[in-house]
Amino acid sequence: MAYSLGMTLTEERAIIGALSPSRAGDFMTCPLLYRFRVIDQLPEKPSAAAVRGTLVHAVLERLYDLPADGRTVVAAQELLEPQWRRLLAEEPDYGALFVDDGERDDWLEQARAMLGRYFTLEDPRRLEPAERELYVEAVLDSGLMLRGYIDRLDVAPTGEVRVVDYKTGSAPGPDFEAKALFQMKFYALVLWRQQGSVPRMLQLMYLGNGEVLRYLPDEADLRATERKVQALWEAIDRSLRTREWRARRSRLCDWCDHQALCPEFGGTPPPVPDREPRPSRRLPRRAATDEL
Repeated sequence: MAYSLGMTLTEERAIIGALSPSRAGDFMTCPLLYRFRVIDQLPEKPSAAAVRGTLVHAVLERLYDLPADGRTVVAAQELLEPQWRRLLAEEPDYGALFVDDGERDDWLEQARAMLGRYFTLEDPRRLEPAERELYVEAVLDSGLMLRGYIDRLDVAPTGEVRVVDYKTGSAPGPDFEAKALFQMKFYALVLWRQQGSVPRMLQLMYLGNGEVLRYLPDEADLRATERKVQALWEAIDRSLRTREWRARRSRLCDWCDHQALCPEFGGTPPPVPDREPRPSRRLPRRAATDEL
C-alpha cells in the first residue's frame, strides 16, 4: 500500500510565497542567482553533468518497477539507453551537449558506472519503496509554502520513514556537509508538517564516489530548519520590496550561466522586471540543474 501523505496541505490559508530546496539554495548561494532564475526566468543551458543526473535518477526510479528479483546491475544498465532516448525525445537540445558520438558514449559509460556503484551501497532486491519521485508540499503557519520532489520514501513495517536522495556527484567535505543536509531537513520538515511525525532517517547516496551520508533528525532540528527557512523567505521578501539582489561570489560562479550579467564579473544586470514569484498550485517537474 502506498504511503499516504494526507494532502490537506493548503486548506484555506493565504499563501504568501513558495520555496523549494533548490530555490532556497540559490538564494543562500547568491541572491542575484535567485533573481535571475525566479524573477527574470533567464534561460540556462543544462550541463552534461546535470543531465547525467537526470538520466541516472530516471533509471533508479524505474528500476523499482521491475520484480524484486529482477533488480540487478545488468537490468539497471539495460534501462540506461532507453531512458536516454526518452530524455532526448523530450529535450532534443540535449544532443548538443556532445561534440561527437565518442564523447556521448564516454558520458553514458560514466552513468553506467554510477549505476554499478549504486549496487555497492544497497541491494534493491530487498527494498520496496513506499514512494518514488514524490511531490510534497506543506504550508507553514506564516503562509509560506514549502514544496519539492523526494527521490524515494521508504516506510518500515513499524511505520518509521526514511527519506532517500540520490546524488550523482561526490560526497561533500565537512565544510559543505551542512549545506547538503539542509535539503534533506527541508523535506523532513515538510513531511513532519504534513503528518505530524518526524522521519526516522535522512539518507544521501553519493553515486559519484560511493559514499552514504545518514542523519537522524529530531523535532529540535526541524524547528531550527523552519526558523531558517522563514528567515530566508523574509530576506527574499526584502529583496522583492527593495529590488536589490546582491551578487555573492563563490567557487560555484565557475558553473554559472549568467557571468556576463553579473557585477562580480564586470557585467550589468538588466532592469528588474515587474514580476514577482507567484506560487502555482503545483511545482513544475524539477529541472536537470536540480539533479546533482
